[in-house]
Amino acid sequence: MLDMLVVGGGYVGLAAAVAVKQAAPHLQVEVIEAAPAGTWEKDERASAIIAAATRMLDVFGVWNEIAVDAQPINRMVVTDSRTSDPVRPVFLTFDGEIEEGRPFAHMVPNVAMVRALRGAAERLGITIRHGLSATGFQSGSTRCTVSLSDGSTVETRLLVACDGVRSKLRDMAGIKTVTWDYGQSGIVATVAHERPHDGVAEEHFLPSGPFAILPLTNNRSSLVWTERTAEANRLVAADDLVFEEELQRRFGHKLGELTVVGGKRAFPLGLTLARAFVAPRVALAGDAAHGIHPISGQGLNLGFKDVAALAETVVEADRLGLDIGALNVLERYQSWRRFDTFRMGVTTDVLNRLFSNDITPIRIARDFGLGIVEKLPKLKTFFIDQAAGKSGEDGPKLLAGEAI
Repeated sequence: MLDMLVVGGGYVGLAAAVAVKQAAPHLQVEVIEAAPAGTWEKDERASAIIAAATRMLDVFGVWNEIAVDAQPINRMVVTDSRTSDPVRPVFLTFDGEIEEGRPFAHMVPNVAMVRALRGAAERLGITIRHGLSATGFQSGSTRCTVSLSDGSTVETRLLVACDGVRSKLRDMAGIKTVTWDYGQSGIVATVAHERPHDGVAEEHFLPSGPFAILPLTNNRSSLVWTERTAEANRLVAADDLVFEEELQRRFGHKLGELTVVGGKRAFPLGLTLARAFVAPRVALAGDAAHGIHPISGQGLNLGFKDVAALAETVVEADRLGLDIGALNVLERYQSWRRFDTFRMGVTTDVLNRLFSNDITPIRIARDFGLGIVEKLPKLKTFFIDQAAGKSGEDGPKLLAGEAI
């Protein structure tokens, strides 16, 4: 019988398995992933990784490997304008360092992150089985029996669902969600440009939604471009010449000519918050527990916070001789994470509704608010600390760079 079975072999699932196995090597941990082996190598996306998450990855012994491909975010610039505006005034800026030598965030290619976490899992003896999904499970008093897509079953003390925002395990566990659709899609693409970005990330609040330019290595940037869904689908279906012309109108000319590198995709945007993070012998983590708007760049980092809290809950319960899958044990994880997740979900929802419009009184009010934050250093420091994931003395140890 396994001690922990993780369903979902992305970065959150792999990080959860590594965190528990590293701190408690005697526990039997396994990961199953529905995608065929090697699929992760085709992911062209990149993600923003906050400072707290880099500390956790450092504890895993993988951050130095990832950092080779990572681009520090040295500065953040926020503007509020229309696409047709000839000048986009800067309302808010954040310097990138939260302490000497440590920026508040890095941009990391997903491939580099998954490669490093897979390597750590393999070194720890964690089995990763591809082409398998969970088709059902039965929770008992001491174990959970999981049915797999190949007809076999696995018994485990704890089942961790990291199977995405449309989590089947969440539905099987009877966990309800709060869900709504924004009518927007996020266009994700990588562009090369003539001039260096100097590690500056920009977020332009346009009437159709936020347009984020996030720096990558080698004179490239990652885009998260929000549009109404019909317009996003039109742009993604257009040839590169049309797409690049529309992109240049929003991006501007300060970095010179732009060229799309690789593919471009559009993802529907919505809010999904699980009403509970746990059920008997089941814990949700990552997008299975929460899917939020990318306006704050915190989606993946919420998942890494889940990992740190869940691993500490499981490992400390095991050290005390408790049943790691018991509901009263898992409720500590839920109490640790649910409020923070709800707060971030509400924050991103309000920000998206506030900035994705062109109503003049609202524009004036929000620009005034941005100007106030810009002029108050202590308030700016508070916001950057929150963005970097500083969690205080009661936060999970891994996010502070401490082993469990």
